[in-house]
Amino acid sequence: MRASRLINILAILQARGFATAPELAEECAVNLRTIYRDIDAMSEAGIPIYSERGSGGGYRLLDGYRTQLNGLSAKEAEALFMSGLAGAASDMGLGSVMMAAQNKLLSAMPASLREGALEMRSRFHLDAPSWFSQSEQPQYLPLVADAVWEHKRIQIRYQSWKGMRERTVEPLGMVMKAGSWYLVAQVDELPRTYRISRIQEIVVLDERFQRPGPFDLAAYWRKSTERLERDMHRNMATLRLSPMGVKWREHFLSPYAFSEMQLSTETDAEGWCTATMPVGSLLMACADILRFGNEAEVLEPPELRQKVMEAITGMKTIYKT
Repeated sequence: MRASRLINILAILQARGFATAPELAEECAVNLRTIYRDIDAMSEAGIPIYSERGSGGGYRLLDGYRTQLNGLSAKEAEALFMSGLAGAASDMGLGSVMMAAQNKLLSAMPASLREGALEMRSRFHLDAPSWFSQSEQPQYLPLVADAVWEHKRIQIRYQSWKGMRERTVEPLGMVMKAGSWYLVAQVDELPRTYRISRIQEIVVLDERFQRPGPFDLAAYWRKSTERLERDMHRNMATLRLSPMGVKWREHFLSPYAFSEMQLSTETDAEGWCTATMPVGSLLMACADILRFGNEAEVLEPPELRQKVMEAITGMKTIYKT
C-alpha cells in the first residue's frame, strides 16, 4: 500500500510540477502526517524533492528529474492506452503529438507491461458519434483549444437559435459529446456552454484571464446536461401503451424520457397499460408519440391529443391523393 502511495506522489509531482501537502493528502486519501513521513522517506531514498515554506508552500521535484514508469501495474499500463481519445486529439490537431506521447510511454515501460498495453490499443476503439451520424470537425476547434490551454480571452460570433450573437468569453474547457464539440466559457463570471460548430468567427485576444478556482469541468457538465434535460421536458403526458409499445419505448424515447417514465403495472383486457412521462413542446411530444404508430394513445393533456390527431389527419390526407 505504501509503495503504491509513494509512486502516486511521485507521479503527481512529475505531472503537475508542484503540489501542497493537503492536495497530496486528499489525492492519496491519507492524513497530513502520513504525507510528511512519505516525503521524508522519499528524500532519504535520494529523490530530489524540495519543500517551499510559507502560506503558498508545498513540494516540487528538482527541475529535469524524471523517473521510469516501472511502478505501473499491468492493468494501469493497459488503462493508459484505453484513456487516449485518438479521434478527439486528431480533431484538435494533436494526433501526432498524442502518438508521440504514447510511444514515449511505451519505451519507458518494462517489457512485461509493454505487450499488454499494445494489445489494449489494438483491441479497443472508441467511435464517439451515435449511429447514422458523423463526428463534427469545427473549423475553429484548434484555435479554441489553444485559447483554453493558454488562458486567453476570445471574441466569437455565434449562431444561436435566437440569431447571431457576439461575445467576449473566457474559455474554461472543452467537452465532446456524441461526436459534437462544446466550449465551456465564462461570461460575466458565469459559465456558459457554446457548440463550437456554431462559431462563425473567432479572434484570440492577447489578454489572459484568471481561471475561477477550483472549476470542476466534469461536475459543471453533468449538472448542465441534467438541467438541460429537465428544461426540455417541462410538461407531463399520460399514454396508453400496447405490449409492443412498452417494448419499443426504450428505442423511441429520449434516454431522459425513458428513465423518467412511470409505467403502470395494471393492464386492461387487451394488455394495454397507462404510463406518464415528461415531454417537451407540443411539436416535439407529438413527434415522439407518432413513432409508436398505433401502439400508443395519448390520454392527457388534451392539447397533445389534439395535436397528434391533427398530424394523423394531415398524413391521411396526403396519402389519399
